[in-house]
Amino acid sequence: MTDVVVVESPAKAKTINKYLGGGYKVIASFGHVRDLPAKDGSVRPEENFAMDWTSEDRGERQVREIAAALKGAKRLFLATDPDREGEAISWHVREMLDKKRLLKGVEVHRITFNEITKRAVQYAIDHPRDLDTPLIDAYLARRALDYLVGFTLSPVLWRKLPGSRSAGRVQSVALRLICEREAEIEAFKTREYWTVEARFATPIGAQFTARLTHLDGKRLEQFDLPDEAAAKRAVAAVEAGSFTVASVEKKRVRRNPQAPFTTSTLQQESSRKLGFGAQATMRLAQQLYEGVEIGGETVGLITYMRTDGVQMSREAIDAIRGHVREEFGNNYLPPSAREYTSKAKNAQEAHEAIRPTDVRRTPGSVARYLNPEQRRLYELVWKRAVASQMASAELDQTTVDIADAPNKVRLRATGSVIAFDGFLKLYREDVDDAPAHSPAGMGDDEDSRVLPPMAERDPLKRGPVTPEQHFTQPPPRYSEASLVKKMEELGIGRPSTYASILQTLQDRDYVRLEKRRFQPEDRGRLVTAFLVSFFERYVDTGFTASLEEQLDDISGGRADWREVMAQFWDAFSKAVAATKDLKISDVIDALDEDLGPHFFPPADDGSDPRLCPNCHTGRLGLRLGRTGAFIGCSNYPECRYTRALVAPGAEGAEEAGGFADGVRELGAAPDGQQVTMRRGPYGVYVQLGEGGTDSKGKPTKPRRASLPRGMEPDGVTLERAVALLSMPRIVGLHPETGEEITANLGRFGPYLKMGTISKSLDRDDDVLTVGLNRAVTLLAGAKPSAVPLGEHPKDKAPVEIRRGRFGPYAQHGQTVASLPRGVEVEDFTLEQAVALLAEKGKQLPPRGAKGRTAARKAPARKAAAAEAEAPKPAARKAPARATAAKKTAAAKSTTAAKKAPARKPAAAAKARKAPAKTGG
Repeated sequence: MTDVVVVESPAKAKTINKYLGGGYKVIASFGHVRDLPAKDGSVRPEENFAMDWTSEDRGERQVREIAAALKGAKRLFLATDPDREGEAISWHVREMLDKKRLLKGVEVHRITFNEITKRAVQYAIDHPRDLDTPLIDAYLARRALDYLVGFTLSPVLWRKLPGSRSAGRVQSVALRLICEREAEIEAFKTREYWTVEARFATPIGAQFTARLTHLDGKRLEQFDLPDEAAAKRAVAAVEAGSFTVASVEKKRVRRNPQAPFTTSTLQQESSRKLGFGAQATMRLAQQLYEGVEIGGETVGLITYMRTDGVQMSREAIDAIRGHVREEFGNNYLPPSAREYTSKAKNAQEAHEAIRPTDVRRTPGSVARYLNPEQRRLYELVWKRAVASQMASAELDQTTVDIADAPNKVRLRATGSVIAFDGFLKLYREDVDDAPAHSPAGMGDDEDSRVLPPMAERDPLKRGPVTPEQHFTQPPPRYSEASLVKKMEELGIGRPSTYASILQTLQDRDYVRLEKRRFQPEDRGRLVTAFLVSFFERYVDTGFTASLEEQLDDISGGRADWREVMAQFWDAFSKAVAATKDLKISDVIDALDEDLGPHFFPPADDGSDPRLCPNCHTGRLGLRLGRTGAFIGCSNYPECRYTRALVAPGAEGAEEAGGFADGVRELGAAPDGQQVTMRRGPYGVYVQLGEGGTDSKGKPTKPRRASLPRGMEPDGVTLERAVALLSMPRIVGLHPETGEEITANLGRFGPYLKMGTISKSLDRDDDVLTVGLNRAVTLLAGAKPSAVPLGEHPKDKAPVEIRRGRFGPYAQHGQTVASLPRGVEVEDFTLEQAVALLAEKGKQLPPRGAKGRTAARKAPARKAAAAEAEAPKPAARKAPARATAAKKTAAAKSTTAAKKAPARKPAAAAKARKAPAKTGG
C-alpha cells in the first residue's frame, strides 16, 4: 500500500520520489487544477460572493491520475508550495477529489517544506497539518477581488475609451507609477550650476584635490554659482589666496552587510548585476529550488524563492558561521549571529529568506552541474547569504578643511581607506540609482581614495583651479529593479506577483522596456489618465496598500473575507455605476487636460503647439474614434486634419534606427544572396534576396522572417539574420523519447515542436539559442495538438482528435465534428469518432474560399471555425443563434437568411472573455 504525495511540478515530483522511496507515489498537479471561468457571473456578490470553478482538460487529467493512485492508499499528502497559491492548489485538489467522493477512508494531510532536501521532505512527512483555512480565505478574497475589478472596470474602459484593453487591479497602480514618473521627467526644468576644484600639494609634495565649499565667508549651496561668470569670480578668489590646513578630522566607520535575499531584493540585484529580467530571475530560481542533478542525485540548491522574510533558520545560520570561520578565519566572524527584520511595508515574514540549502555546496563546487545563467544566480544567492553573517567592514574616513588667511575662502577634501574588508571580501552591494557620492553607492575607487598625511596649520601649495559646469538631471525612469523596490516600499502586490505584473504591462502594450528602463506607451498613458480622472481611489497607492493589509488580516485570521469583499464591492460598484451617464466629451476633456503637455509641448519658436497646420484656425486636441484615440482639429468636419497619437521625437524613430528608406543591408548570406532588414506594415523583418521566378515564369516571393518580440533591430547581425531565415532550428533529441525537438517562428511568436506537441517560448527565451534542457522543461507540460485514433474504415485516412480554442474536435480529412461536452479526449475511441463524424460532421471549405455563397452557409462558417482550431460544441451555442436559425428556416426568405443578429451574442461573449487575466 503506497501513500500519495501531490506537488506542483514534474521536476519536484521526480526529486521527492527519490527521497521518499517505494512507499510513496508522487504526482504533479502542474499548478492550478481549476480556476474561475472567464465569463460574467463566475463571482456573484449578490449571493455572498459565491464562486464557480471550472477545470480544463489538463486539470481533469491530473486529478484523474491522483484518483487512480489513491485506490488502496491510506494517506494523501498535499505538498504544494508553502505560500497562499500553494495552499489554494492543495484546497482545489482536495475539493475536486471530495466532490467525486474519492476520499472515503483516506487521511488528507497538508505538508510544506522550505527547501527540497531529503531531510526537509522527511521532516514534513513526519509533521503534517491541516489545510490553512485563513490562507485559503485570503486566496478566495484576492481572486474574487481581481476578477470583479477586471470584469467590471474593463467594459467601462472599452465603452468610454475605445482602443483600450483590460484594467487589472494592481497592474493599473504600477502603470500609474510609470506614467507619473514620465510626467515628472517631461515637466522637469534643467538648471545650470558650477563647481570649483583646486589642486594642492603638501610640504612634502604629495598632491590631492579639494572642492570649494565657502566663498566670501558663506557656505555655497548647489545653485550659488549659477553660470560661468560666477564660477570665474570664484576661481579668481581661490587663485588670489594662500592656503593652510584648517582642520583634519579622522573617524572610523563601520559598514554592515545586507540581509539575505527576499523575492524583491533578488529580482533587484539580479537585474542590476546580472542583467536578468524579473521573469527570467524567477524561472532560474525555480529551477535551483526544484533541484539539479549532482552526482546522480537531484538536489535542491536554494530555499523557496517567493518570500518577503529576511530571517534564516538557526541551523542554517550555524552552518554559515561555521563555513565563514573555516574559510576566512575568526576575524571575519561577528561575536554573535546577525538577526534581520524586514523593512518592507506589509511584510509577512512567513518564510525564510532565500539561501543555499547547504552552504558547503559552494558556487565553484556545483558550477559544472549548472548552465551559465543558473550558475551566476546561484553564486549571487550563495554569496549574499554567507556575507550576511560576516563581520562588518571598517573604513577610515578623513576630512580635511582648507582655508585662506582671512578664512573667507574654504575648500574640503575627503578620502577613505578600507581598514578591514570584512564581508566586502566576499560580496559588494551594488545600489541602483544611488548618486556616486553617497555612502550607499560607494565603489572600489571611493573606498580606496587615500589623502596624504596632513596636520593642522600645514601650509599648502596651490596648483590649477578648475571650474566645472553641471546641469540638474530629471528623476530616472523606473527599471525593473527600482519599480519592484518602489512597489515593495508602498506595500503593493506580493513577492509572487511582481514578475507577472511587469510582464502583463508589457504584454498589453501599455509600457515598453528601452535600455532596461520602463517607458509608458501612449495607450498606457491614456488608460492611466482615464482611471485617475474617474476611478482615482482605485489606482491610489495608499488605497491599494490598505487593501493588501486587509488581505493580510484575512490570511492571519483577523478578518472575514466576505465582509472585506462586501465593503469593497459596495463602494466600487457605486463608482462604476456613476460612469453610466458619462459622456465621451467629458472623457476627452479630462484626457486632453491631463495629457496635453505630453502631446503638445511648447514649440521652440514660441508658436501655439495646438494650432492646426491645415486650416491654421482650429485647435488640435484629443479625439476618440472606434479604433482608439487620435489627434484632430476642432473645426471638424470643415477641417479633416488628423494624426496618430505620436509623442514628440517619435517621428524620427525610423531614421534613428537606420530605416530612413525602410531597408538596411546586413551583408551576404553563405549562398551569396543579400540579406536585408526591412520595416513592413506588421513590424520589422529580415529578407533573403529579392525573389525570382519559378519554372513557369511566375514571380516567387523571397524568404522572410519576422523579428521575434524583444529582439531589437539594432542588435540584429548578419549571423542572427541568417539564423532566423534558416528556421526551423533543430534543438536536439528528447532524452527519454528520442523524438526530434525543433525551434521555429510562427504566427504567434517563437515556439518549440516535438511530434504533435508544440509550446510557445517564454518572453526571456531566445529562439536562436534555447537549449535542450530548457526545451524539455517547457515541453513537459504541453499537450499534443492532434491525437491520432487510427484509420477510418472507409478510406483508411487518419482520424484525429484536435484541440481548438473552444474545445476538442474530431477530424477526418476535411470533415470535422466537435466532441460532446464532458467527453474526455483520452477516453474517446476510434469507433466513437467515426460515429460522431458521420452524424454531426461538417465539411471544411477550401482554403481561401470567398464570396456570398460561402458566407451564407452556416455549416461552412462552423467548419471554418474548426479549421482555425476553434470549433464550438453544439451544446454550448447561444440560444439566440438557435432561435434565429429556426426563424430563418421557417421564413425561407432570402432577406431573413442574410440577417446577422444571431452572431451578435457570440461576438459579445467573445468580447466579454477578454479580461480573464486581469488579476494583480
